[in-house]
Amino acid sequence: MARKRSYRKMSKIEPAVQTMTFTFEVPSEAEQDSTTTKYLDLSQVASLVNRRFYRQGINWAVSGFKFSTLPAVEGNQPLALITASKLPDTWVMSNSWEKGFRVWQRMNNEALEESESVRPRFLDYKIYADSDHHVAGFGSNLLPLSFGGAIATPGEWESSKYRIPVGVTNPGDTTDREIIAVGASFPGVGASGINAVSLIEGYAASRGLPNVLDPNAPADALDADGNTPENWMAALFNEGTEQTEAVLSDMVSENNIAPYPFENDGVNIDTMYPNGANQMSGLQIHDFDQVTGTTIGGISRLKGGMFPCGLVRLDVVNKTRLPVTQGDIIVAFTVDLVPGSHRGYLCESMTDM
Repeated sequence: MARKRSYRKMSKIEPAVQTMTFTFEVPSEAEQDSTTTKYLDLSQVASLVNRRFYRQGINWAVSGFKFSTLPAVEGNQPLALITASKLPDTWVMSNSWEKGFRVWQRMNNEALEESESVRPRFLDYKIYADSDHHVAGFGSNLLPLSFGGAIATPGEWESSKYRIPVGVTNPGDTTDREIIAVGASFPGVGASGINAVSLIEGYAASRGLPNVLDPNAPADALDADGNTPENWMAALFNEGTEQTEAVLSDMVSENNIAPYPFENDGVNIDTMYPNGANQMSGLQIHDFDQVTGTTIGGISRLKGGMFPCGLVRLDVVNKTRLPVTQGDIIVAFTVDLVPGSHRGYLCESMTDM
């Protein structure tokens, strides 16, 4: 008798656009290199090309990038340096985003407690990558295009805000603040005319600090010699040598401060969280490549990886200078995403990062 085969139904991956194309121009200058900075929000563009809502609070998996650099005027050979950066892949960034999101959510929930019906359908926690992104605004984000060069028309993509009470001197007054992921708080007004606070700096300011000395040993720990030693347990094994005292001296004076700088460590007087205001301020460099006269076909590829909040910063340096009218570079590139179970993509919530 033939056995009846059992089949397990596999979960279906929703159809979603896996490759998106973008383009922008990098002008040249006569006397120096010219740099153009652009920002890409994967959640925003995925919402556009699929006509469905993807929240920004997603850690996106990217398979890779492919760049093509072409001169605006035929016959000129471009020379460019392409750098891709992102929100850092660190527990600091993960915890900073989580805490920032929770306080924003609490602020909204308390305000909506008696008016739940006015909650917007597409309420979402949206942040800027850094202060430059804040100055440029979401209106400058790169948008995908189709064959023939038609660029997508954006929908509403509004930045989130904190309404922070001014304090006891002005009871009832609040100040709006937008949100950047890295760098210092209060970098200045952005495209919206509103200043911003930094997630990492806010998280750093809300946490305790390491002990300056660990172990914070008592002074008597070194007194393990003589007729009346305070550290008599160590003196039991002294045997007339100075070995124990020397070892204890090393234990007390070496390797007792954290291997990273922090506020009040004896040198630094402010918080020193990575990618905050004072330690490696800025985004994390993801990858870079240089396009030269020998680059085959003018095609460069950057590696894939995880991109927290789907935010990508691209800096392209145009090294062609003369003649200026022939030195402009047109950059076209594709982003390849990874199929998965989250509405067609491989990604995870930022709360799971």
